[in-house]
Amino acid sequence: MATTFSFELYPPRSAAAADALEVSLAHLVASGPEFISVTYGAGGTTTDRSLRVLQQLRAGGVDAMAHLTCVGSSYAEASAMIHEFLDAGITKFLALRGDPPAGAQEGEDFLGDLGSAGELVQLIHRIRAEKAQFVQPPLAGFPRGTRLAAQPKVTIAVAAFPNGHPRSRSVSQDLDTLLAKEAAGANLAITQLFFDPEDYLRFVDQARAAGITMRILPGIMPVLSPERLHRIVQLTGEKLPTELLRKLEAAGSPEAQFEVGVDHASSLSRALLNGGASGLHLYTFNQHPAVLRILRETGLYVPVKEYA
Repeated sequence: MATTFSFELYPPRSAAAADALEVSLAHLVASGPEFISVTYGAGGTTTDRSLRVLQQLRAGGVDAMAHLTCVGSSYAEASAMIHEFLDAGITKFLALRGDPPAGAQEGEDFLGDLGSAGELVQLIHRIRAEKAQFVQPPLAGFPRGTRLAAQPKVTIAVAAFPNGHPRSRSVSQDLDTLLAKEAAGANLAITQLFFDPEDYLRFVDQARAAGITMRILPGIMPVLSPERLHRIVQLTGEKLPTELLRKLEAAGSPEAQFEVGVDHASSLSRALLNGGASGLHLYTFNQHPAVLRILRETGLYVPVKEYA
């Protein structure tokens, strides 16, 4: 399989943000990604906005991946959301358990009917199997003709954690969890961000030794300011990359910080590809310049003309 790249977006929160996303989407789509994923708020809080972006991507000829979380949802609520996305033609999903709602702590009763991402994976497969397995699209050249065609298969991605999930007690537990997700029907894994290529390469070796066979795409996030870096570390629990922080703090302007962040992400990406990664999944923050520059630096994308 050829080396691929993909992107993550989030639904715009205002009219101005939607206009800005339109501009970035034109550049991202033109680069030819394998797919573009769209995040989704816990409990369906951004379902409508996520679906609009997903439908926009599909209209532009891009494979669209819907994020789904199950925390706090009943079977009926989760099933309704899955049906809504499938009915809209979405066949790629990123199945996530989701974080506790505001004010709740791990161990409290907030999960709802689905206790894990693996259970959500199984539910997606079950609902997909319940729908019609064949469709009858029009037959070109015959105004009233149709043909029998199989429904497209679903791709269900799950999260992987090269440096351990915050709730995990050991590497073995992380690998067992990922293996259980694959056994439930997941066929792609996307990692949480990390800052050292060895974190990913070591994790993939451990996953293969544990019997995990699905693709494991590294998640790459260009960090373009010290503030963003501190926020990311706070949210993920990753160890603070002090050298990257020092370089960002020493940079004298946002433009210089952009160069530092892109250089770090590009170097990381090259090391991953040289180490055998089958592709890159890039977190865009709904902006195109940094991620397209990274792809250009790694040789995965050669633009016809420079992007603005």
